[in-house]
Amino acid sequence: MKQLKYKFTLLLILILAFTSNTLKAQNQQDVSSIKSMCGCFEVEFNFSETFSYSEDSTYLPSPEKTAGALEWAQLVSESNDKVVIQHLLLVGNPEKPMIIKHWRQDWLYQNDNLYEYNGDNMWNYKKLSSEQVKGQWTQKVYQVDDSPRYEGSASWVHVDNKNYWENTTPAPLPRREYTQRSDYNLTLRTNRHEVVKNGWVHDQDNSKILREQDKDDFELAKEKGTNYYVRVDDQKCAAAAEWWNENNDYWSKVRSAWEEIYSQNKNLILAKKVEGKRLYEILFDMDTKTSKKKISKIISSFIVK
Repeated sequence: MKQLKYKFTLLLILILAFTSNTLKAQNQQDVSSIKSMCGCFEVEFNFSETFSYSEDSTYLPSPEKTAGALEWAQLVSESNDKVVIQHLLLVGNPEKPMIIKHWRQDWLYQNDNLYEYNGDNMWNYKKLSSEQVKGQWTQKVYQVDDSPRYEGSASWVHVDNKNYWENTTPAPLPRREYTQRSDYNLTLRTNRHEVVKNGWVHDQDNSKILREQDKDDFELAKEKGTNYYVRVDDQKCAAAAEWWNENNDYWSKVRSAWEEIYSQNKNLILAKKVEGKRLYEILFDMDTKTSKKKISKIISSFIVK
């Protein structure tokens, strides 16, 4: 009986060790895929409405959107369970481009805290179980001012020479829409990030949703988006890398100020404007030597609840 118990214990130890090693190898492959989204890319953005469900006969779908850009994806920090990537746009004269701080994506391994968008500039705090997020990565996407945008958790998949991550989550209206449309207030986004030989592809299947209190969500339309990130020589984005070196300390203070707010783990409602200005307008105009205390005060003034 003792010998049988010993064999069972040994088998259990071997199984646990195998599982641990498998997860570790998977984790390393995941990190490699995430970091491959860093570098200099020529980007092509494509969006088109595919179906509409409005009963209004005068409904006009959003026009097709195609645009291009040169974008630098800066690796801000990395560890085995967190990778932070800041995107910067280069516009204007290629010899002396203007640098625009763009979106940021944080990747967290087996993260159990989410802020889920609920429409009308409201994000609900959501706690997941350890079983729900086992082996998964959360992608947290932030606005240009490092305020929340959308978050979702899923596993990276590495099979048949394909490397991708896919998740469906609620999000605010995209910038190209929120100044043009008021007939919906939430986008249900299916995001697929696939690493390919010459860069990566951000594939989207989106639903435009009208969410109102005490009513069922109404799906106004569907949209297809495909963004191609084609890798080019990093030297083409040298100006963006230099800009980040000069401005990193300031934006580090901004991130830290936001992190204190996120760590409270409670629902969040943000004002669109304070004294006629949007948050990104204020932060973009501030001196990079501004103290974190003052930055925190500015950000806090936009918190409604």
